Amino acid sequence: MTSASHHDQHGHAESHHHEHHDQHAHAESHHHDHDHGAHHGHQQHAMSGNLNAMAASATLHCLTGCAIGEIAGLIIGTAAGFGNAATIALSIVLAFLFGYALSTLPLLKAGLALGAALSIVLAADTLSILTMEIVDNAVILVIPGAMDAGLVNVVFWVGLLLALAAAFLAAYPVNRVLLQRGKGHALTHQYHGSASPGGWRRSIPTFGNGALAATIVAFILGGLVVAAASGMG
Repeated sequence: MTSASHHDQHGHAESHHHEHHDQHAHAESHHHDHDHGAHHGHQQHAMSGNLNAMAASATLHCLTGCAIGEIAGLIIGTAAGFGNAATIALSIVLAFLFGYALSTLPLLKAGLALGAALSIVLAADTLSILTMEIVDNAVILVIPGAMDAGLVNVVFWVGLLLALAAAFLAAYPVNRVLLQRGKGHALTHQYHGSASPGGWRRSIPTFGNGALAATIVAFILGGLVVAAASGMG
């Protein structure tokens, strides 16, 4: 075999080896990209699921405070014979008051001073509560007879239940967008459970969202039952 022929065969073998190596590297790169893409996809899905859960939790938390204030305002306004405008105004004030209070308590328990806690809560909750109050009161005003119904009228409690449900649906996307941008309840989450409370802070109650929601639903259902029984009597 001539030297030139041997050289050509050797060059061909090297070329084939390089091609095989390139194909193997390409396959590995494709596999790595696929794994990375799948991992990234799973990560995005997990983050999206976590974001949705946080948004639902934040909305439920705000709704609970709003519901307490709303119910208290409507009960006081109706019982005192206030006009619609005065009753709505009272309900809105109490809704903001209780909404802010429920969000402030965990921050105080985490060790923040009252002023610092309030400044964070004002920035975190105002838009969510405002959205709820606009929708909530709009629904009550739209339902025929809901504002003029007494506390022992089924229409009052059904209207309140529908209004709060609509308020939750309206505020959820607002809270989700805020959380996505690192605003809203994202400002308060870093303080939840961040430190063991000491002294008087230990006595600050911790309210679970589930327990608060169950209390509100039970209260409204109780009002419905009393109103229905009164109507039948």
